[in-house]
Amino acid sequence: MTDDPRIHDPQGGMPRLLEIMRRLRDPDTGCPWDIEQDFDSIAPYTIEEAYEVADAIARQDWAELEGELGDLLLQTVYHAQMGQEAGHFTFDSIVKNIADKMVARHPHVFGNESRDKSAEQQVADWEKIKAAERAGKAQKRTLDGVAIGLPALTRAVKLQKRAARVGFDWPDTTHVIDKIVEEAGELVEARDTLGPAERNEEFGDLLFVMANLARHLKIDPEEALRAANGKFTRRFEQIEDALAARGKTPTDSDLAEMDALWDQIKVAEKKRARNVSHDAT
Repeated sequence: MTDDPRIHDPQGGMPRLLEIMRRLRDPDTGCPWDIEQDFDSIAPYTIEEAYEVADAIARQDWAELEGELGDLLLQTVYHAQMGQEAGHFTFDSIVKNIADKMVARHPHVFGNESRDKSAEQQVADWEKIKAAERAGKAQKRTLDGVAIGLPALTRAVKLQKRAARVGFDWPDTTHVIDKIVEEAGELVEARDTLGPAERNEEFGDLLFVMANLARHLKIDPEEALRAANGKFTRRFEQIEDALAARGKTPTDSDLAEMDALWDQIKVAEKKRARNVSHDAT
């Protein structure tokens, strides 16, 4: 089989990428691995690539971001090719769908509505438009359309936002914190008297309420947890460095020594933060 010349054209753009994917999936001459894939097998890679995009942004590594965005684009092309093969949709129909959606959801830019409104009002209008779209898809229930495949914390917040729109919400954070205390107590009880399934359920309930507190405080729980993960990684690596200076590794140490180093590192970080804040003022 002769390759389409677009495949080797560095300036081929989207047509080149689409042809590359079509060629990879060709049942007779394509890549055996690519031919075997389906929507279910590719979905985890799509999620992984989205997280790698977020990671590059968090690190402000713009060269890396360029590559990761390409990887994420490839995932769309991959699903589009499989959709075309199955007769579900095409890349062109995907592009038309999102373009139509953006025009419809921004009447203050592409229509006759005034742009003279706050960001909050624009968000409210956006939600009304999305609600109308869901109604057109026969999604009648309040929680319909919140994607199951979202990260669990993100999905929890979206579910709670939907419920809050119809009045199912605590009026302030005091009630949420009271619920956290209640759920923590139930988790302790489950730990002491119940089995693994009950402990798992109570732990999930506690996480769900923590996500609700994040929503009330206007905190992205995924972002907050990523930051906490980064802080833990940074401090633990400093513990390893401090131990190495003593000719030791973590396995040569014990909890008391490492915990003392952790406290020293924590105090030093807070002191540096205060100095930076003082210098900025």
